[in-house]
Amino acid sequence: MLARQRQAVILEEARRTGAVRVSDLVVRLGVSDMTVRRDLDVLASRGLVEKVYGGATSIVGKSTDEPGFEAKSVRQRAQKEAIAALAAGLVRPGTAIGISAGTTTWTLARALDEVPGLTIVTNSIQVADVLRGANQPDRTVVLTGGVRTPSDALVGPVAVQSLRSLHLDVVFLGVHGMADGPGFTTPNLTESETDRALVEAGRKLVVLADHTKWGIVGISTIAGLEEADVVVSDDGLSDNARETLIEQAGELMIAETAETAEAEEA
Repeated sequence: MLARQRQAVILEEARRTGAVRVSDLVVRLGVSDMTVRRDLDVLASRGLVEKVYGGATSIVGKSTDEPGFEAKSVRQRAQKEAIAALAAGLVRPGTAIGISAGTTTWTLARALDEVPGLTIVTNSIQVADVLRGANQPDRTVVLTGGVRTPSDALVGPVAVQSLRSLHLDVVFLGVHGMADGPGFTTPNLTESETDRALVEAGRKLVVLADHTKWGIVGISTIAGLEEADVVVSDDGLSDNARETLIEQAGELMIAETAETAEAEEA
């Protein structure tokens, strides 16, 4: 098992039970005490767990916590780039697509420079800025109106009304969290309504979410796991999460992240 996969298992267990013990993880993962402690150090450095004597406790933000765009943009960069590159292959020239707000969808927008003839609808100021700067004279970019959130999404009645009159080939949705039961969620009630309108406007739903989103539950559900035609995640996603998504979503695509052999063995 690779380091990212071990860490995903540890994080999922910490979130499920509230705490993990080094001794238990050694047995479960079949690795040394030192390896488990290094994994906990990595998770603690990311602010995902708090180390305590003999193990670690989960740090789960409130269901209404909403980090700003800049804060989120520095997290899991390699994973987001790999996810975006894989998802970009699902975009066909000359189609109409929707892109929700979020740092992973923003990374996808940057990966669409070579796709001609697109009409792109988004409620993200950041995504619109990226698309506006692309050298694609035959591209149309539609930015919904609305009220700005901390994550630079435009939400509310104006955004919802504009989306309800549209028909899109594919919608690419970024999410705050995904879990068995609650599905794909957000910490912003108004944003969830806008995202649902975007989802309903598309014939196909593609959800982009790195492995750290698994087990996170925001206050409001955007869509159930079964509503996703495709989920694109990265190779740090745990086996349990993969099994759940394969069973419930239409298709699971795993992006391989480019990391050094030293990082893989750490």
